[in-house]
Parts: sequence; structure tokens; C-alpha cells
Amino acid sequence: MRTAIFLFSGIIISRVCFSQIVNMESERYRTDTTGWRGSLSGNFAVTNFGEQVIAASAHAHIQYQSKKSLYLLLGSYGFLKGEEQSFIDNAFLHLRYNYKINKAARWEAFIQVQQNAITKIESRMLIGTGPRFKIVGQKKFRVYAATLAMFESEKETERAERIYDWRSSSYISFTILPTALSEITSTTYYQPVILDGKDYRLLNQFLFKLNLSKHFAVNLNWTYQYDSTPAAGVRKDTYHFSTGLELKL
Repeated sequence: MRTAIFLFSGIIISRVCFSQIVNMESERYRTDTTGWRGSLSGNFAVTNFGEQVIAASAHAHIQYQSKKSLYLLLGSYGFLKGEEQSFIDNAFLHLRYNYKINKAARWEAFIQVQQNAITKIESRMLIGTGPRFKIVGQKKFRVYAATLAMFESEKETERAERIYDWRSSSYISFTILPTALSEITSTTYYQPVILDGKDYRLLNQFLFKLNLSKHFAVNLNWTYQYDSTPAAGVRKDTYHFSTGLELKL
């Protein structure tokens, strides 16, 4: 019965909370106008199959764009708790700065903090920087690629000492706009430890967005992730499918 409760309620937890690698390409607002943009999304559920379970998640996105610079703040929180046990408890915060060098190149810097009970990450902090390139920039088809260097500080829940690593973070992203109301994005990340190619993370995310109106959209998201050296007791490969409603401010 507890397994059924977990599976039923876990559906509503947002996509960001499950992933160790976050696809920032799917979180950008692509616009030629300057100013503020943002979105809020969330959900809440209470189930009772002999044991009450409460599940909720929230996702916030704030972006400011000027002629040369772009500032992006992304945050999320999700939990799934029973009467005597917490199944899921995750938090995430990401701040990114993007500077336009020319039509094809940008320079980015970011800082990220997160914790993830599922993957036994008590805390993880990332600080990184590097170039991002526009390979194809057509109206209905875009290709972006980037390669960044980042410093990682991580504390696992069942390990006393912190882990410090330098990683590269490279990705390629394809965006297709079949119609004025729909968008398809596929992004693949590769994050090996520098000088230790056996320790790496791989993520692929497929996102379909359908705009219902100026302020509402439906999202379908599929994410697959592989970690060659996860925390003890955590499986190497995970996947997640989610769907939800987005409110655009």
C-alpha cells in the first residue's frame, strides 16, 4: 500500500527536483525585447489510502534581459511526506549571468546550490563559467552548444567528509518550433571530472511545451540521467516523466 501511495503522489513533484543536472536551455526565455519576464508553477495533493500522504512542489523563474546582459534566477522545492516518513525532500537554487559577445557567442557564469534526498545529496554547490555558442539560429530551428568549467563541493548524507571536484560541463541543445504555439527542445549534457573520465554524469532531456494562451502553457517532460559514481545505495541511471501547467507572468 505504501508503494502505491508513493507512486501516485510522486507524480506531482516537479521535474527539477528529481535531477542532479538541470537543463538550463529549457529554462531560458528567448526574446529580442529587454526587460523582466518570469513564471510560477506548482501543485499540491493530499491522499489517504489508510495513511495520509502530502505532496507539493513549486517552481519559480525570474529573468531580466538588457541589450548585452541576461540575468536568470531559477528556484524550486518539492516534498512528499507520509505520517511517519519523508520520502522526498529537495531544494534547488540557480543564478546565471549571460553576456553577449557577438551574434554567435555568449559568456556565462553561474552559481548553484541544491539538496536531494532521493540521490542522498545533503548539499551540493557549483560555481562555473565558460562560453556558449549559437550554431544555428533560424526562426523555427535553433542549435546551441556550450562547454564550461565548474568547481563542485558536495556532501552526501551517508558520508562524513565533503567531496571537491573540478568538472567540465558540455551540452548541445536543439529547439524546434513546429507552430506558433508549440516548442520542442532536446538537450544532452556531459559532465566528467577533469583528469578522471571514468567519473562522469550524463543527462538527456526532452521537453514539449504547448502555449494555451499568453499566460498559460502545458509542459511534457522526459528526463534520463546516468551517474557513473553515485552515492552509496543510489542507482546509476534514473528517468522521470512529468506533465504540468505553467503560469507565465
